[in-house]
Amino acid sequence: MIDFDLEYNSEREHLIIPEYGRHVQKLVNHCIKLETKEKRNEMATAIIEVMGNLQPHLRDVPDFKHKLWDQLFIMADFNLDADSPYATLSKEELAAKPDKLGYPKSASKYKFYGNNIQTMIDTALTWEEGELKEALVFTIANHMKKCYLNWNKDTVDDAVIFKHLTELSDGKINLTTEDETLSESKNLLRKKVSNKHKNNNNNKGKFNKNNKSNKSNKPYRKR
Repeated sequence: MIDFDLEYNSEREHLIIPEYGRHVQKLVNHCIKLETKEKRNEMATAIIEVMGNLQPHLRDVPDFKHKLWDQLFIMADFNLDADSPYATLSKEELAAKPDKLGYPKSASKYKFYGNNIQTMIDTALTWEEGELKEALVFTIANHMKKCYLNWNKDTVDDAVIFKHLTELSDGKINLTTEDETLSESKNLLRKKVSNKHKNNNNNKGKFNKNNKSNKSNKPYRKR
């Protein structure tokens, strides 16, 4: 009777980075046990070359070699005494948790304007007084009106837009005293209606084309 000495993965040493396989892990373990630092440095460099060949997609990653050296020290559980051409990663740095990211906040209570409106307003406030700034402010106001109308509204008074613009600019932009008016609602919504009409025509043409195709494909029936 033949007795097979089988070794199960569950009984083997845990792989710290499984992507490189067990043979690379054994090379790393052997490198740790080498007596002289000169031999460890030589073997560590050879292991880096092998790791690079096993992960060719990492060559497009910035600091490709740096990443490989960090992974080498991670697989050695930071017990490898070898000289790295980069700053050596420590176990504490690896275990450190990243800073908590806060949830993005809306620019204002008027969410239908979007966050970019606040950026545009802040930019306008940095411009010098003159025709260019005035033109930019009215462009922003017209865009705000368009956003408001897209918010399931058919019409809106310019005074409402001017009021919101004043609030969003902390009172630094005030168009309530101006005699000029914003673009009419029908002009701002014309593009939206035109696109809808165009899509309907395209669908109609497609439907007629399909009908014509279906009609021509009917089998001929002799009488």
